[in-house]
Amino acid sequence: MSERNLKPTRKRRLLEVRKAVSRRQVILSALAIWGLFFGAWIISSAAGLVNDLLVPAPQQVFSALYELIAERGFIGDIGISIVRVLVAFIMAAVVAVPLGVLMGTFPAIEAFFAPFVSAWRYLPAPSFIPILLMWFGTGEAPKLALLFIGVIFFLITLVMDATKNVRRELIETALTLGANRSITVFNVVLPAVLPDIMVAMRQMLAMTWTYLVIAEIVASTTGIGAMMMRARRFLSTDEILAGILVIGALGLLFDILFAALHRWMFPYLREKR
Repeated sequence: MSERNLKPTRKRRLLEVRKAVSRRQVILSALAIWGLFFGAWIISSAAGLVNDLLVPAPQQVFSALYELIAERGFIGDIGISIVRVLVAFIMAAVVAVPLGVLMGTFPAIEAFFAPFVSAWRYLPAPSFIPILLMWFGTGEAPKLALLFIGVIFFLITLVMDATKNVRRELIETALTLGANRSITVFNVVLPAVLPDIMVAMRQMLAMTWTYLVIAEIVASTTGIGAMMMRARRFLSTDEILAGILVIGALGLLFDILFAALHRWMFPYLREKR
């Protein structure tokens, strides 16, 4: 009998430290957690454990969502909300990514901007609503500005920290070989940090969605948040929960798209794992 056959086979356990799971297990786990969530919701409603006015049954929520889409033009509100989130996020990224890379590359730039960025990062974005209304009125501008403020300072910090983690040997090698500052930044630092920038942007896009309802409360008649506020006046909890489910589904969809974009742009990272 060969020595290889004498080695005991290691039984695969459910929980393995930093061990990748199969795609089948990922899908089954995702279905299981959502099944448990909706199952608990259905059972609680059917058993009368919750107040139907405050927590309507899932079938009632989905019925309200169908009515909103089929009869009341909710698709238009969804489209408006998506445009608001994307426009504000792109505006924030256009400013935050270059500034964060420069702050992470040049300590002199960090010393100048860091105190300002750090101070604004701790200010709650909703506190700006009154002044934004005074500055921009009741149009689209205050909503976009609120989403912009809620994201940009965190994104700058994440990009800066990711840039600082670029291996120093890469930068020193480039400088030793005669590269100037612009070549070092664009040909060495930026390619090295770009995967982490995409991860930071993915995280901050999720935060933009969390501010959406707050932004659409600001004198708005359109969007998912505006629909939810109208539903609140008539105690239509099913419509409010339908809006929450739509925001969650849209956030999950964009997160999946961002993850797919990351895999497509940086396939070598997946190979390393």
